[in-house]
Amino acid sequence: MKGRIIVTGATGSMGSAAAEALASQGIPILMACRNLEKAAAVRADILRRVPGADLEVQPLDLASMASVRAFAEGVETGSVAALFNNAGVISKGFRLTEDGLENTFSVNYFGPWLLTQLLLPKLPQDAHIVNMVSLTCRYVSLNEVSLQPTEKEFSQLGTYARAKRALLSFSLELARRYPELRVNLADPGIVASDMIDLGHWYDPLADALFKPLCKSPQAGVRPALRALVEEKHNRYYIGKKSKDIPRRYIDPSLDERIWEETRRLINL
Repeated sequence: MKGRIIVTGATGSMGSAAAEALASQGIPILMACRNLEKAAAVRADILRRVPGADLEVQPLDLASMASVRAFAEGVETGSVAALFNNAGVISKGFRLTEDGLENTFSVNYFGPWLLTQLLLPKLPQDAHIVNMVSLTCRYVSLNEVSLQPTEKEFSQLGTYARAKRALLSFSLELARRYPELRVNLADPGIVASDMIDLGHWYDPLADALFKPLCKSPQAGVRPALRALVEEKHNRYYIGKKSKDIPRRYIDPSLDERIWEETRRLINL
């Protein structure tokens, strides 16, 4: 693999774990981060453990389509070999972005969708693209209307699950339209990260009782790391194995409709 691997959300628990693991293998990393001050601290921390690691930091806010476009424009053709759409958020309340998109969907779906599309002309034909999904996808349904939830329809976990389900749909349609790409899905399971702190009064109790039973970020990101370096495609990486995409997610007609509605909503 020649070129950098882009890791979005590289300041988060799993993003920083992925950046460090890949850098320790001598792979150059482009850390795409919203908070540059935090990114500098994470980069310095990794360099203390992996001296000589090749870590570049660039600003990327997936809640802003303008930021996504600016980031993609700054990537030189041929400089990147793979894209790991890792960044995610579980919004604590309903909020619209500057683009009129619900924040959870923007960060988990619309931002990665647009970023991937804009980078395609700059990536190798057989580039590796790994999208981080979630086990919560299996508990929700999806249609075109789901992409724009109203405040009444919003719920922390439900909206997050539908946004990740939309990212899964995008992955399948991307693989159909660009069969030469190495498009794969990674499911980390339940990980002890700041992301599962939902802002409720009982969070400290949940931390004490629940988080010790969850995977570490280093363990949670391992399926994605394998997906990034293996030559397989259109696979679902979970735990220590990869498998065919679960049949419950196979719906080409839905994937095409979601794709076209997304194009309309972000004016691509």
